[in-house]
Amino acid sequence: MFLSPTGLYPGTRWLIYLAMAFVVFQVEGWLIASLHSQVNLYWWRMMVEASMMLAAILPGFAMARIEGCAFGDFGLPARRAFGRNFWVGTLWGIASLSILMLALRIAGVFRFEALSLHGLFVWKFGAYYAVFFLFTGFFEEFLVRGYSLWVLARGMNFWPAAALLSVSFGAIHSANSGEAKTGLVAAGLLGFFLCLTLRRTGDLWWAVGFHMAWDWGETYLYSVPDSGAILPGHLLNSSLRGPEWLAGGSVGPEGSYLVFALIGALWFLFDRAYPEVKYAVPQPARI
Repeated sequence: MFLSPTGLYPGTRWLIYLAMAFVVFQVEGWLIASLHSQVNLYWWRMMVEASMMLAAILPGFAMARIEGCAFGDFGLPARRAFGRNFWVGTLWGIASLSILMLALRIAGVFRFEALSLHGLFVWKFGAYYAVFFLFTGFFEEFLVRGYSLWVLARGMNFWPAAALLSVSFGAIHSANSGEAKTGLVAAGLLGFFLCLTLRRTGDLWWAVGFHMAWDWGETYLYSVPDSGAILPGHLLNSSLRGPEWLAGGSVGPEGSYLVFALIGALWFLFDRAYPEVKYAVPQPARI
């Protein structure tokens, strides 16, 4: 059931990775829970986000030893850390979200009034959420499109594995309060688009930058729900009011039908900007 003629099935190794990630997160959770009453809410949330990032990434080093390859093969090579791909992805993320918010503004469903923050708090919370969502980007990208995609691609090829994991990525967001079916589909399709960015850039750094910028823009800059969640410390007093199919309802911009046109445009433009396949699809190996 778990062994093939050449060793452990890719799916079995993926389950081993997920089990290790679960154990790491449980241990971290116990440690963080003991600190809950000793730190303020903002820093506690940052610690939780950092713990999820580590729970996804640390088992990757163990799996690299098991697989007999470098950790960087899973999409986060250290030599490209915060290099061109990361910053270009960041630019694409904030620009694409800004186009969506502009469309919602023109449609009359996105409104904002005075600033919610003033003085030094503008910069403090801007930096806080940049780091917070950097952790989110590392966590979700490596968990879904790092080792998981690398190992499953060995058993079912890249795009079937990408499709399976993107559906899972969308489904994971159902745990968010305020989510809806439209938002889940949008999250899955955005995840599928980020699989394309991995395929064409050769690593996850572009996707991490895009992911960070998109979440930062929703939560902090435009101060709207992010996958159904509204966090404190946002920049604007803003709102989304109008038909749910257009304004997004409790989901936020990802719940608007306009997001699907944006995802299609992103796929089209990225396909032409990055025509060369650079991601080396792993070949089956005995483990």
